Parts: sequence; structure tokens; C-alpha cells
Amino acid sequence: MVATTPLPANTNQMTTLCRVISAHAPTAGDFATAIADLCVYRRIAPAPPMMCIVEPSIVLVVQGAKEMVIGSNVFPYDTTRFLVTSLKIPANSAVTVASDASPCLGLVFKLDLRTLAELIAQDGRLPVSGQSFRTSAGVGQLNSKLMESFARLIQLLEEPEAIPVLWPLLQREIHYRLLLSDQAPLLRHIASVGSKGHRIAKAIDWMKLNYAAPLRVEELASQVQMGLSTFHQHFRQLTAMSPLQYQKWLRLNEAKRLMLNEHLDAATAAFKVGYESPSQFSREYGRQFGTPPKRDIAELRSNATAITPSTP
Repeated sequence: MVATTPLPANTNQMTTLCRVISAHAPTAGDFATAIADLCVYRRIAPAPPMMCIVEPSIVLVVQGAKEMVIGSNVFPYDTTRFLVTSLKIPANSAVTVASDASPCLGLVFKLDLRTLAELIAQDGRLPVSGQSFRTSAGVGQLNSKLMESFARLIQLLEEPEAIPVLWPLLQREIHYRLLLSDQAPLLRHIASVGSKGHRIAKAIDWMKLNYAAPLRVEELASQVQMGLSTFHQHFRQLTAMSPLQYQKWLRLNEAKRLMLNEHLDAATAAFKVGYESPSQFSREYGRQFGTPPKRDIAELRSNATAITPSTP
């Protein structure tokens, strides 16, 4: 592990990040960019925790402050600390410091667990973590090397013709810098082949592909070579849910997407994602989203909002 360099309060890199992100996020909201796996965001006022879907990613705030709530864990982050998440899970994201004159600005960079695993295998300084983790997220100290990498990545948005050549190099560099950060143990726990975290990640990948199929937890635990009780324990620690709760969350979110984007009715969407009873689907949908499916979709359409939740 290399020592991190404390980040000054104001740096040229931070100024660059603020300027470019502000240009690519001109209004409040989330914005995709020309760089794969990178989006930027702007918030213009504090906001209470709102449900979002967290992908394996690093989230930077270059102006303002935010916090993430996963289960009973709260992760505050700002211009000196980054948020890292290692699994796809539901969470609640809040904006704690923002205004119209000084908006909360930042970026979300999606992580590639295969790239992390390759780097761990190639570099002897990046051993498999033997630690056990009770969450799949963490807050790390933003150091100068990582900041420089992100500043160069963001500057690529101003040089679009260079993106195909330089993006793969910077993507790998950022993953490498993360594996030398204070959040390296968490990432190694998830990405290292054979670790319990990696086995849970494999189980989640299977569940995302087979959410409509009946879930036999004992068979899934055996598939990833874990005992049933150990599987349950680590799954809940990393996702704040049981496997069955996670499957329900996957099904309900996919049903919501089908109703909104593909205009399926509630019963058809329910059957398509694996429910046998439309009434059970409606009850569970209401508990998850706070309103019955038909009314929820009508409100979403009337407000012209997208199905994609806000960034972490």
C-alpha cells in the first residue's frame, strides 16, 4: 500500500473538475457523457434521502456534499472524501450541501470488477484481502494521485476525438489507483477470485440474469461454493437484505421499467418478472414504492420522469 498525499483544499485539478462538470451538467439532474461508464450530476438544493440504485462505482463530489444510506449505515462524502460501492444494491442518497449559486457537482464512475481482479492478479503488491466486511460500500480519503487521474479523465470530454484512445488507459489507471487507496481492502474483498465477497458478487450476477425464476437459496449457495448459513450471513452483510428480499427488489424494479417504458399493464408485468399473483405483486409494489403500480406509473408519466433513479 502506498501512502496517500493529503489533498489541499483548492487545487488546479478540482477547479478543472468543477468547470468541466458544470458545463456538462448545465441544469439540475444526471447527465450521461461521451465516456463510457461516466456520468456527471448537478444538485441545486439540499434534499432528504431518496431511493436510488447503486452500481459498483466511485462517486466524487467536486463541490458541495452528499451522503449515502445503506441499511443502517450512513456514508457522508464531500470534496475530500469519495464514496465507493462494490455491488448493485438499493440505497438512499441525500444532498447535504448545495444551493443554486453554489450547486453540488460531481461524477459517478462505474467500476469493472474484472479489471480489478486482473490488476490484483498481475501486481504482487495487491494481495487478496482476508478481511470480512459488513457492507459493500465505504468512504475513502481522496488523494492527489486519484484526483489527477479523474481530472485527466474529465478533460477528455473537451477532446472527444481522443476518447477512444485514452479512455481505456485512464479507466485502468483509475482502477489501479483505487487499489492503492484506503478503500483497497473492500474492493479486493469483492473482486478477488475465491473470496467470500467475490462469491456473493457471482450470486448477485446470477440473480440479475434469472430474477424471474424461482429462487432456491440452498442451490445458489452451493453454486457459489458456500454453506447456506455462511451465504445468508455474508449476503445480508453486503446488501442489507436477504437473498429473497433482493430477488423481490429486482423483480419490482424490472416490472416498473416494463410498465413505464414498454407500456405493459400491471398484471402482464407481474407475470413477466415471475409473480404468480397480480394481487400479491400490487401489495408488494405498494410497499416498495409507496403507491399502487397503476397510480405510480400514471404519476411518473404525467411528470415526464425517467425510470432511472438519481445518482448516489
